[in-house]
Amino acid sequence: MAYDKDNLTRLAGGSGVTFWHYTTTDTIATVNTAGYFSDSANMFNTNDVICCATSTGGTPVLVWTFANSVTATAVDVVDGLVITATDSD
Repeated sequence: MAYDKDNLTRLAGGSGVTFWHYTTTDTIATVNTAGYFSDSANMFNTNDVICCATSTGGTPVLVWTFANSVTATAVDVVDGLVITATDSD
């Protein structure tokens, strides 16, 4: 699946940094590939934070990532940090 800008939501912003939420059935390995968010390059700034709800084999995976490099036509994000949780009940 390709990037879908309709699944990108601005949650908050200030001091030149924006906090985004993005949902996709793509894996984080796809999402953190350079250029994945480039169709929305005009919306991002370097260091913008993205909470990504991705998928691995149908299992939801939440990942924190941020825009490492932004130009007028390209966005590159870092690999990200997977948010893990245990639900033992």
